[in-house]
Formats: sequence, C-alpha cells, structure tokens
Amino acid sequence: MTHQFLLYTVFGSIIILALAFDLGLINKKDKIISYKTAMIQTAFWVLLALSFFGFLWYEEGDKIALEYLSAYLMEWSLSVDNIFVFILIFSSFKVREKFYGRVLLIGILMAIFFRILFITIGVSLVERFEWVLYIFGLFLLYTGYKMFASNEEEEFDPHDSKIYKFLKKFLPLAPTDGDGKYIIKQNGRPVYTTLFVVVVLLAAIDLVFALDSIPAVMGISREKLVIYTSNIFAVLGLRSLFFLLRGAVSKFDYLQQGIAIVLVFIGIKMLVEHWIAWIPKHVQVMISLGVILLCITGSIVYSIYHQKKGTPKDVIE
Repeated sequence: MTHQFLLYTVFGSIIILALAFDLGLINKKDKIISYKTAMIQTAFWVLLALSFFGFLWYEEGDKIALEYLSAYLMEWSLSVDNIFVFILIFSSFKVREKFYGRVLLIGILMAIFFRILFITIGVSLVERFEWVLYIFGLFLLYTGYKMFASNEEEEFDPHDSKIYKFLKKFLPLAPTDGDGKYIIKQNGRPVYTTLFVVVVLLAAIDLVFALDSIPAVMGISREKLVIYTSNIFAVLGLRSLFFLLRGAVSKFDYLQQGIAIVLVFIGIKMLVEHWIAWIPKHVQVMISLGVILLCITGSIVYSIYHQKKGTPKDVIE
C-alpha cells in the first residue's frame, strides 16, 4: 500500500508540475499556438510519458512498464479520432483561434475527471463480476468491425448532436463567444456563450471515445496504476497533438483501420484469456505491444502513401 501510494504521489506530482510548466512557461492566455510551439509541447508530453515508463520499469519491473507503454500507445493513437471531431466542433461554432488553447484545456480537464470516474466504475465491476470482461471483449469486437468496415466518414454536425440539443433546451444560449467569456449577461440575466457549449461538447465527445478506449486498456492490463496513468498522460497530450496535427489530419485516412484491427485483437484476447493462460504474461504483453506498434505505424505509413480521399498533401506552415 505504501509503495502504491508512493507511485501515485510521484505521478500526481509530475502531472501538477508539468501542467504548471506547460501553462506558465510555454503558453500564454489567448495566444495563438504556432506549429513550432505545438511540436515542442507534443514532444514535452510524449517524453514525460516515456520518462514515467522508465520510472515504472525501475520500480515495478518490465511487465508493468510494458503494459503501461502498450496502453499509452493505444490511447495516443485513439486521440487522432478525437482531433478530427474537435476540428468539426470548433469550425461549427466559429471559435476564434486565439481561444482554442484555453477551451481545449478546460474541456480536456473535464474529460479527465469523468474518465477517472468511468475507469473507477469499470475496474470495480471487473473486480466484482469477472464475466464483465467478456462483455467488454464482445463490445471491442463489434466496435472494431464497425470501424474497419466504415468506408466513408460519417457526417457529424455538432448542432444536431443530442448534447447540444439538451443544452439548448435547458439553458439560455447566446450565439456569441462573449469575447472569451463563458457566461455573459443579456437583459439582466446570465446566458451561456458558444465557448461554454464547446467546452461541454469536447468533454462529452471524449467520453464517447472513452467507451472504446477504457475497455481496450483493460484488455491490455488490469493494473489500476497502468489504466489511470496511461489514460491521463494520453489525454493531457491531446491538446498539443490537436495543434500539431490539425493541418495534416486528412493524411491519416487509414489510421481508423489500424486502430480497428488493434481493438479486434484486444477483444479476442479478452475472450480467450482463459485458453491462453499457458502463455507467460511477459510474452502476452510483448505480443500486444508488437501488434499495437505494427498496426498503428503501418496504417500511418500506408495513409501517407495511399491517400484514400485523393486530397493533395497537406502543407503545414
């Protein structure tokens, strides 16, 4: 217990210091984030996550460390899907670019809070009812199949989403960004700006993606430390990844298929876990890591050289 407490304390301290550094030294309020800054931020969060991998290897051994690395890579690759939807949300509500960073940060922090709740509930269910893992496995098989078979990008209109309709029904909304404010006064009463709506949508959309990612991570590892830390590191790096990839997201047309294969693989692994118990855990972890790296890297490389939509190569200034 004391050792686990130490690990969580180290992790929490790293996150707090990293956020302070990111927000205090790299970012300034309402400043447009350049591609160069986004590249520095992305490298910062990735190196931090890999440093924690090294720390886990030293403290817990190679098995836990490799499980963490596999889970982190899984979550990181799923983040690209989030980015595509985030771009649609910002565009639909005409958010000014100088507000992107602040809105993303608040939305992501809200998403982390809800993810922690989701993970806690999911882990508790598995600990009490182990058969829930089979449901998770079947869900991943179904999700992976649907994702792989989808040839066309589904048209997503944030204004038609159930979340926006719910907000519009119960809250007074203003068709303005309030010059950076989330709540303003009109005719003496408070109304909620488009920035408020976008923050709620970002957090809610991330939870939708979490329905896939959390069961997938639990298929890689049952260690709470691995599940929590891999999720949080990946989500915290999502903001800088957004600014880094938003001009090149169309290059990754086949990443969805790569992720789908990984989800199917993990789903099958969860369903046949009792039948592959003879395979040493270390070997299982290495196989999972290898499949994730092969599928994600392969789908990205294939996407770059075979653009499905026939669009010209993106140029990022």
